[in-house]
Amino acid sequence: MKFFFCLPPPASSLPFFLLSFALTASAQVSKNAVRTTVNGIDLVVLKTGVQEVVTLRGSLAAGDSLSPDTNPALADLTAGLLDKGTTNHDKFAISQMLGDVGASISFNSTASSLNINAHCLRKDLPLVIGLISEQLRTPAFTPEEFAKFKKQFAGRLKRASDDTDFRAGDTFSRSIYPIGHPNRQVPVKELLAGSDKTTLEEVKAFHKKYYGPATLRLVLVGDVDVAAAQGEVTKSFAGWTGGEVPPHPAKATNVDAPRDQTVFMPDKTNVTVMWGQTTGLRYGEPDTLALRVGTAILGSGFTGRLMANVRDKEGLTYGIGSLVTNDTFVDGDWRIQANFAPGLLEKGIDSTKRQLLAWYQSGVTDAELAQRKTDLAGSYKVGLSTTGGMAGTILTTLNRDLDLSFIDQYPARVAALTTAQVNGAIKKHLDPEKMVLIKAGTVTGAPTAK
Repeated sequence: MKFFFCLPPPASSLPFFLLSFALTASAQVSKNAVRTTVNGIDLVVLKTGVQEVVTLRGSLAAGDSLSPDTNPALADLTAGLLDKGTTNHDKFAISQMLGDVGASISFNSTASSLNINAHCLRKDLPLVIGLISEQLRTPAFTPEEFAKFKKQFAGRLKRASDDTDFRAGDTFSRSIYPIGHPNRQVPVKELLAGSDKTTLEEVKAFHKKYYGPATLRLVLVGDVDVAAAQGEVTKSFAGWTGGEVPPHPAKATNVDAPRDQTVFMPDKTNVTVMWGQTTGLRYGEPDTLALRVGTAILGSGFTGRLMANVRDKEGLTYGIGSLVTNDTFVDGDWRIQANFAPGLLEKGIDSTKRQLLAWYQSGVTDAELAQRKTDLAGSYKVGLSTTGGMAGTILTTLNRDLDLSFIDQYPARVAALTTAQVNGAIKKHLDPEKMVLIKAGTVTGAPTAK
């Protein structure tokens, strides 16, 4: 269940050491990463200078959006049982095998994919790949573990429902995305009802239909021998078939939802505000980078306009920001998210609105764009400096249906952005008059969102 990679700048404005790193590190990705198809699996292996450590990131098209309307919890329940034992090893044996060598494997389900995360020493890579294969291919699906996990799943949902951030985001998704769009979240009541009635046979059928090499991607980064890694994947996944490539959904259309909604939650010390709309853009399409850089100028970190004014100057919040998100697999959305004390809510919204309208109407300045490009160079360096960051970036790039050369080209693409392009993207893809405002928390005097 769903419960930011922004990138760097112009050669002229980059400190030399950052420019050198960005150009060198990114160029090495497409040059040195080896991408092959192994037993139907899209496999990328990148050997780096790190010693002994290997990070694995993977994805499989078995996310929440593939659950049937009659059983919206099915993908989550299936994913949640992967680490509960296999037909060869129970969960305690797997935990001990991993613990003995300091390795880790985890799975989680999001709107569009099952995600795989693993970390180990080089010598233990065969063990980890073998266990991942075992967990994906032959989960035990025992009645006892199924019953336990259904209770855990329900408990997590109920706890999440008491969180203002979760409730704001949950309501926001249904207010901007139409029925059938992967980014539209299912109401908690429906998930709970679906989970309660789900049978183990339905879980097994979902697994049989969607789990297979057809949509599996694996990325290995670190102290890894390419040929050896390919050999281990070949051996561990030999004979596995299946999986289903989901149809690409239509882009989001307008939703007939109130523009101002309140989710009343008693006895909360803060109100979460979420304000935004769909963009109609999937990452990689024209205007993607321009809109993201412009959005970062408005509200990314302490140097963004929102923090500088709403927080630092006016003292109305501890946290506020803006971002473009949910656009890796499908078209995504643009949003401002903030938290205000109930007594400062209206002042906080008014201040945020002033900043939003000034940014939208007047645009960003040349100086702001130049500074943001420099800031993004540092973010890029940090993002690619660890095996986890590099593996995650590669996997995300593939899931965006982009070639690995995009990672190489990113610094130059951002460096080439002009102020006119950024301001043009803002005006083209956003409209404050069409944005939806969600308030979740102890708010009185407004209609409650359903």
